[in-house]
Amino acid sequence: MREVLVRFLRDQTTNADFAKVVIGISGGVDSALVAALAVDALGKENVFGVMMPHRSSNPKSLEDAASVVAWLGIRSQTIDISPMADVYCEANNVGDQLRRGNVMARTRMTVLYDLSARERALVIGTSNKTELLMGYGTQFGDLACALNPLGDLYKTQVWQLAEAMGIPEAIVRKKPSADLWEGQTDEGEMGFAYAELDPLLFQMIDQRRSDEELVKSGFAMEFVGKVKERVRKNQFKRRPPVIAKISYRTVNVDFRYVRDWDI
Repeated sequence: MREVLVRFLRDQTTNADFAKVVIGISGGVDSALVAALAVDALGKENVFGVMMPHRSSNPKSLEDAASVVAWLGIRSQTIDISPMADVYCEANNVGDQLRRGNVMARTRMTVLYDLSARERALVIGTSNKTELLMGYGTQFGDLACALNPLGDLYKTQVWQLAEAMGIPEAIVRKKPSADLWEGQTDEGEMGFAYAELDPLLFQMIDQRRSDEELVKSGFAMEFVGKVKERVRKNQFKRRPPVIAKISYRTVNVDFRYVRDWDI
């Protein structure tokens, strides 16, 4: 799996006529793994890590992110997003946690894409398959990227690969969190534990098992129904913007693979 993902990053980066990548380093296992894969693929001199704390972030997150940067030996920059995000939230009376979290996630992506222009580097995503299926991410925020090496790996597979690649144990073992507000955790916000969720998603999505088969496998019908509905209603986050079809060749409908353009 490591070889496949390293080759993916190297091939897709060079095919797009780039040599460098930029990655948001959060202090979590997903971004640490992506950065390690990128170093394998492109060399540490071509991987730029960006740490983007907010004043409400847990200080430990920045410490962990800095430890990942030091461990990999990559170039990095720390940018406090508080002034940018807070000005908008205060001016528009954004008090709801979810709305504030979305503003913070999109502010971080604004920073990454601006730095990608400065560095002439592609933005690499860090969302895993579990998050994508469950819609656990901000559209045009942390879900935005040019390439995503982890999008077909469930969270439990991310942990396994990270451990196999020698990602520091403190990073691998920490409780997953987007760190958008105090006490937030992935599993708490989704309402499901990864250890329970991933086996169900694997059988539901990859093996295409029916509800009846899933129940026979030992999953509660209520659990199956909740997860299935969550996957269904978040389909819009997994698609590029839907374009009204007018012509014979419509972007992302008929015009997807530009094979005749040598790309």
